Amino acid sequence: MAEEQKEAQATPPSSAGRGTLFDKFLNVIETLGNKLPDPAMLFFWMLILVWVLSAILSQFNFGEVHPRTGADLEVINQLTGDNLAAFLASMVQTFVLFAPLGIVLVAMLGVGVAEHSGWIDAGLKKLLGFTPPSLLTPMLILIAIVSHTAADAGYVLVIPLGGVIFYAAGRHPLAGIAAAFAGVSGGFSANFIPSAIDPLLMSFTLEAARILDPDMNLNPINNWYFTAASSFLIVFVGWYITDKIVEPRLSGIEVDGDEDQMPKMETVTARESKAFWWGFAAMMAGIIGLIAWAIPESSALRGPDMVDPEIRSLVSFQAPLMQAIVPLIFVLLLIPGVVFGYASGRYKSSKDMIDNMTKSMQSMGYYIVMAFFCALFIDAFSKSNIGLLVALKGANFLQSLALPGQVTIVGIIILSAFVNLLVGSASAKWALIAPIFVPMLMQVGISPDLTQAAYRVGDSVSNIITPLLPYFPLVVVFCQRYVKNTGIGTLISMMLPYSIIFLITWTIFLLVYWAIGIPLSFEAHYVYPAPH
Repeated sequence: MAEEQKEAQATPPSSAGRGTLFDKFLNVIETLGNKLPDPAMLFFWMLILVWVLSAILSQFNFGEVHPRTGADLEVINQLTGDNLAAFLASMVQTFVLFAPLGIVLVAMLGVGVAEHSGWIDAGLKKLLGFTPPSLLTPMLILIAIVSHTAADAGYVLVIPLGGVIFYAAGRHPLAGIAAAFAGVSGGFSANFIPSAIDPLLMSFTLEAARILDPDMNLNPINNWYFTAASSFLIVFVGWYITDKIVEPRLSGIEVDGDEDQMPKMETVTARESKAFWWGFAAMMAGIIGLIAWAIPESSALRGPDMVDPEIRSLVSFQAPLMQAIVPLIFVLLLIPGVVFGYASGRYKSSKDMIDNMTKSMQSMGYYIVMAFFCALFIDAFSKSNIGLLVALKGANFLQSLALPGQVTIVGIIILSAFVNLLVGSASAKWALIAPIFVPMLMQVGISPDLTQAAYRVGDSVSNIITPLLPYFPLVVVFCQRYVKNTGIGTLISMMLPYSIIFLITWTIFLLVYWAIGIPLSFEAHYVYPAPH
């Protein structure tokens, strides 16, 4: 595996049929991107760049006010003796507390048992058995969208399974990974099912709105109708992009990954079929038990609602259920994996289960190295205030234009997409820029609900083309299981059609949705003040 990582930045494999102007553009992006350093080293050099820029920019006054503290915004020099000492002193904590690291490793322990025991393989074979090949793409994207409910588990579960499903169906595995990545990350704000991110973003929107209107209250899932409707858009547009643009372009790229690194899907025996259903029944029993535990108003899985603390909510970000999503993924995949292992005869003792977990962790070695440098870079980027400075300058420029509401919303979407290339976390980014966007648009008659919806569109579409996304290096690793020479440029060029087309179609969709007057959610409005 280590050798594959070293080869990741080699010249990209040639592809057949890349004759159109857009194909040539993607080829250039791929070639230039693959000339970038190894992802781990890229984050290291970007850390150095942030240090140097912070030392230079700290000498200037940019005339901006920090939206959260009200103080003058200053770029903090990260090369002072005190800050370098603090950097060294906190390095271990910065790495260990890097949120994606724990999410990936804990989820992968459960995924490892479910995958290497054979339970997932058996389920996928059965899925392929009744799903027409022509419908694999939309089904995969739909599953990817629903995975948002389970926090970030879709990155470590659905995206690699996309490659497995396509490869088993005789299609290019990178197309499956691309389709799943587009659904999980590019369509991040499209979902039928409310999740923890909904009330979390709303809480920042509410605080920002109260800067102008202290009596403002918002529905915790104030974009639910819009995000649910957006699911149909992402499925159908993603289906077209995958089958008509991305997969034909991949047709000339040889699958040359090591056989022992590529998940295998063999014929399901009668015993394995029975073992699969035993595992499935065990998982469903666990889910039913979880639901029974969560239903009572006094359930320990409930937490105080963000708007009305007297209400015990399951979807509040403070609810233990929402905070335990990743451990629940671990448990709910561990159970069927273990049951399948023993029922199929693949497990003779508990050591077999531990071996599966170990095998899963072995494939994560390179990701851990990248996560180390990524965590240090993001921490320095945040502490320097450089990302916030860029966001504020862009927002102020947009405000100075005094454009019509529809044009302003489009500007918010585009600016959010650009800022997303600089700051990864959706909640952290919105916490920083909501105090600018929300009151600014309230003053021109646009509601906080609509502003948040525009932000969520822009925040989603550029996730899949920024190496600063914490899970971006992990997706590169998944691709390298099948095509050794996959690099950052390969992945960016593969995902760029999704990003561009999602940006255009989703923006138009929001404008049409707004023009028709379909509610964004219950108790959500388009204008401020809200009509009575």
